[in-house]
Parts: sequence; C-alpha cells; structure tokens
Amino acid sequence: MERVFIYDTTLRDGTQGEGISLSVEDKVKIAVRLDQLGVAYIEGGWPASNPKDMEFFLRAKEMKWKNAKIAAFGSTCRPGTKASEDSNLQSLVQSGAPVATIFGKTWDYHVTAALRTTLEENLRIIYDSVQYLKEAGLEVVFDAEHFFDGYKANPAYAKETVLKAEQAGADWIVLCDTNGGTLPQDILSITQEMAFYLRAPLGIHAHNDSDLAVANSIISVLGGARQVQGTMNGYGERSGNANLCSIIPNLQVKMNLECLPGENLKQLTEAAHYVAEIANVTLRNDMPFVGHSAFAHKGGMHVSALLKDPSTYEHMEPESVGNQRRVLVSELSGTSNLIYKAKELGLDINKQNKETKDIIESLKTLEHQGYQFEGAEASFELLLRRAFGEEQVPFVLDSIRLLIEKRSDGDFTSEAMIKLRVDDQVIHTAAEGNGPVNAVDNALRKALSEHYSFLKDCHLADYKVRVIDEKDATAAKVRVLIETRDQQDAWSTVGVSTNIIEASWQALLDSFRYGLLKQEKAKGAKEAESTEEASKKGEAVI
Repeated sequence: MERVFIYDTTLRDGTQGEGISLSVEDKVKIAVRLDQLGVAYIEGGWPASNPKDMEFFLRAKEMKWKNAKIAAFGSTCRPGTKASEDSNLQSLVQSGAPVATIFGKTWDYHVTAALRTTLEENLRIIYDSVQYLKEAGLEVVFDAEHFFDGYKANPAYAKETVLKAEQAGADWIVLCDTNGGTLPQDILSITQEMAFYLRAPLGIHAHNDSDLAVANSIISVLGGARQVQGTMNGYGERSGNANLCSIIPNLQVKMNLECLPGENLKQLTEAAHYVAEIANVTLRNDMPFVGHSAFAHKGGMHVSALLKDPSTYEHMEPESVGNQRRVLVSELSGTSNLIYKAKELGLDINKQNKETKDIIESLKTLEHQGYQFEGAEASFELLLRRAFGEEQVPFVLDSIRLLIEKRSDGDFTSEAMIKLRVDDQVIHTAAEGNGPVNAVDNALRKALSEHYSFLKDCHLADYKVRVIDEKDATAAKVRVLIETRDQQDAWSTVGVSTNIIEASWQALLDSFRYGLLKQEKAKGAKEAESTEEASKKGEAVI
C-alpha cells in the first residue's frame, strides 16, 4: 500500500477552537494516545508562544515515541531580522523536537497588508528561515499559508514562495487553505500543478469554513499530496480543521492508502472518544465513522435488509474503525427491528408470532405516551425480556415518602423514606439528598447495598428531563433519561409521567434492574468459561 503521512495538529490548531483548553498533562495524554493510534506526526504546539507549550516539548523530549515524530510549530523570521537571531526560530531548535513546522506568507496581499513588508523580503525570510532550521539538523515542514487564495490572486508569486522553501531544503511543502473557502475542483487542479512544479513532497492543510475540509483533503491526495494535516474530531478555529477521523478511514479503507500501521484503524473510534473526553467536548452522536449513531439503523425497511446483508445500508463494516452496528427500536420500527434486537439478546423470537406483534404495538403505544427507547436501550432490553417472561424482580416496593423542607437559612433539604422487601426481609430506611431525586436514589442504594454489592461501583453519570408537551405547563408530562456507569460501561434508562418524581423513579428502577441483569450475565459467562476450561482439562487427561 502506498503511504499517506498523517500529521495531527490537535494539540496546536485544535486548541484554537472555541471552548477547548488543554493542560500540559492533557496534551501529553492525547499525544501518547495518538502515538498508539499510529499517526506519523504530532504537532505539540508553538514553543515561543507560551510556557505551557515549551513544557510539553521538554516532557516529550524525555519520552519514547513508537510511531510519531513530535513537531514544534512557529513562523518564519520577522522582516529585517536574520533567521539565526530570531527568537521564534531559536525556540523551535531549543524545543528538542525533531521536526519544525513553520508557516510563511504566500499571498502577495498578506505580505504587504499583514506582514507589512516587500514581496522580495518575504522571499528572503522564507529561504533563510528554512535554511537555518535545516542547518540545525531538523526535518522542516513549510506550511504555505493562504496558498490557494494566494495562487488565485497571483499564481506566479505564490509558486515562487514555495520554490524558495524547497530550494532552502524544506522536507515538505504543505499547501494551506487557511480561510477554508476553496472548492474541491480548485484544490485538485492547483495541487496537481504544484506536484508537477515541485520536487519536494506535498501536504494539505484544510480548514472547514465551507464544510469541505475533509473533501478538500481527500481530493488533494488524489492530486498528489502525501501528507494530510488535520485534527481529531475536526477541532479548530472558527468552523474547525479537517477531521482526521473521517479522512483516515476514507483514505485507508476506500482508497487503499496506508495511513495507520497494521490493525490500528480499529482503534479510531476509541481514540476519538478519548480525545473528546479529555477536551471536555461531547462527541456528536452523528459524527461519521466514530459517532454513536454512525452505524445506527431505525427504519424497519432498512433493518429488514440488514438482516439479509449489512452492506445493503452500510458503506463499510463498523468494526473496521472500532465502532459497532446498532439497531434502534421506536414507533418507526417493524418486526425486523425487534427480531434483530432479540437475536442480539439471545431471545428466540419468530416473525409470525402474535407475541411479536403485541410487543411492537405495546412499544408504539409507549412511545406515543412519551417514552423514547432509542435513547434508553437498557429500558428496552428489560421491556423485551419482560415480554419473554425473564423479568427480574429484585425487590418489592411498599412505599416511598418524600419530605421537602425550606429552612430558615434559605436552604431547601430533601429527605426520602423508603420501605421495601427483599425476599422475606422488610427494609425501612431514609436518606437525604440535594434534591428529591437524589434523596430517592440515596435511599434506594442505602436500602439495597447490603444485598447487592455491585451498587457500590455504580453511579448516576447523567440525568436529563424533557418536557413532552410544553402547552400543559406545570401539568405537562416529562421524560426522564438517566445514564448509569460502573467500572466497565454505561447504560441508559427512561421514565415518563406527569410527576417528575414518578418518572425519575421508573428510570432509577430500570437502571438498578439492568445493573442486576449485567451481574447475572457476567456470572453466567464466568461459569460457562469455567465449565469450558474444566472440560478442556478433562479432555487433556483422557
């Protein structure tokens, strides 16, 4: 396979996105994960711009990198200044990074209006800057800033700027669509011309202001580029940078170009979520390739075809990028959705069964009432198992009483008193919380923790309330979605009622029941594994 070198700039360009700020420790963690993923270059930041970036490079210098080269970012030297005396270029050398990436002006308008110098002086500073870094023993990437806009304005001068960088010894010439406004056909034609014009290998750095960064990056590769710069999840200034999570699988799976080594593409989904978690940015469910909904199917006709052949409604295997197929169940579902989900759960279901049709009708009735099972798959599994007579009844509730008090100091307090039975034992307890739902949750856990030890490892990770019909004002139905996590994974449950406490109770109860079901599954799997090992040992003895 021919190789395309992936250059990740999440730690530099990605942090210029609104709302994204990474500590040194965050940057180190992300860099380690990107190296494990197998990208060729990791741009760590601009060492001359702030102490945090310089600290990152000092730490990176002491670390061992398996796949990636660490790159330090900066600019050409200032007009009227020798490259050897420019503090910005000196900081690139001092960073200890083996790769220096510098940007230079290629648009004549930017040279005169932004840099405030002559076209000839700009050519001088490009040549001298690249030459200085090469003489220092660094691999040099020259980012031709605003190249496509500059080429369209003055092609002769734009070409002269990158030729100067090549003559000075630049290892890569990266054509930048800095304003993100160039269309794919222009990217292709200009990249093709530059591939013919230059001997140095080309790269592409696309911004997403026209929602074309991924397309422009891919078509630039078709035009001859062999380095693609971008960020994980498309983070970046304004509308973001080219999204490597879309570029990599398109190039590697569909164009047979090696971007990541070996089987590393299967790590892509996990890596995308890992970076999103550290950046504290919720990854969009509909993100192509790596999003939770990227391979989710809802329409009954689609699922019917999937049962015959997944390629009927999937452009690639989700497992190839570390994702998984999901079939959603809602009022749009047909029997195929139910059959698919039942097979996933190991339940024997027949398309012609009256029970199957009854479950679907029950499901549609519940969704009409406000339930939403596509966002609460744990509650749906419990509903399905209940229909098959596999319902878990871990306890029987006798009563819940809530006391909400506003004290003289102005604080509200909530206390829940709960009475329930586990087997033949009656448990009566109480707990406080920072609100009525929290108090109910605390009381339920307090009552059951002695009987079900796994509750100690479970916690509520998210709690959402949605008013279903706003016109009913305070008497409106509400839908409560709860996400629960343990040490391994997370699951979501739903409750609906005109009483927010009742809706929350339904979701909490399903959350607990599903946790118990998970424990039973894990226990069964462990017993089956032990039986299989014992059987193998017996065969070995015989």
